[in-house]
Amino acid sequence: MDTPTTALEPRDVAYFQRGAWENPRFWSRLGGQPDLASKTALDLGCGHGSLCIDMAKAGAARVVGVDLNERLIRFAQQNLQRNYPELADRVEFHCIDIADLPEGDFDLMTSKDTFEHVMDLPKVLRDMRERLKSGGRLYAAIGPLWNSPFGDHDTVKRLIGVNIPWAHLWLPDRLVLRATAKRLGRPLQSYRDLGMNMLAFRDYRRIIHDAGFVVEFFQPNCSRHPVVRMFSLLRHLPLVGDYFVNNLYCILRKP
Repeated sequence: MDTPTTALEPRDVAYFQRGAWENPRFWSRLGGQPDLASKTALDLGCGHGSLCIDMAKAGAARVVGVDLNERLIRFAQQNLQRNYPELADRVEFHCIDIADLPEGDFDLMTSKDTFEHVMDLPKVLRDMRERLKSGGRLYAAIGPLWNSPFGDHDTVKRLIGVNIPWAHLWLPDRLVLRATAKRLGRPLQSYRDLGMNMLAFRDYRRIIHDAGFVVEFFQPNCSRHPVVRMFSLLRHLPLVGDYFVNNLYCILRKP
């Protein structure tokens, strides 16, 4: 991935550049990047836009990135215009709900580390399916899952300065949320107010298999990390298995 050369917010540039290793890892865990030549693609939860840029470089005819975070979309648009003008006629970014896009338009869709923040996942999956062409595929990575060791996305770490596995599950919610609300300057009633849907692996399995797709690939704990490999064994334990599912990768095809 090219390195942006014009002035943008440094923290956003740094996050965008993570795509240089995150995007190849995303595709490798899904069996490899599909043929994108002349395809239309949508990335749900596109964030800073690195995956969209990469898909356009791989030959996609049109790439649409959607996200509900206005600041991230603004960066993605500015970065595209300043650093990738040769792709500007094939890549677009919108701060929009996918439900507001036309139906039946895309050859494939991607979503990387976004579904764990979607509050009504069945509806979003339905909206995505309706906007895929017949035979189109959705490539998704989900994680960290809520019941995994750090499923709170570092909420507790920001308060105490250290990551303690599963702390968000045994520390009283009211204590964590009260301290976090004070730090953020806004009221919080639930971790959902911080953008986490709190779904367990069993919830994703049910929702995905009920979403009207053909499930072509469904793999929890995609990682070469030795701890995650150990989790792949522990996740089969009765009652506590969900606490050892760190992520989930899947490929879903519209019939």
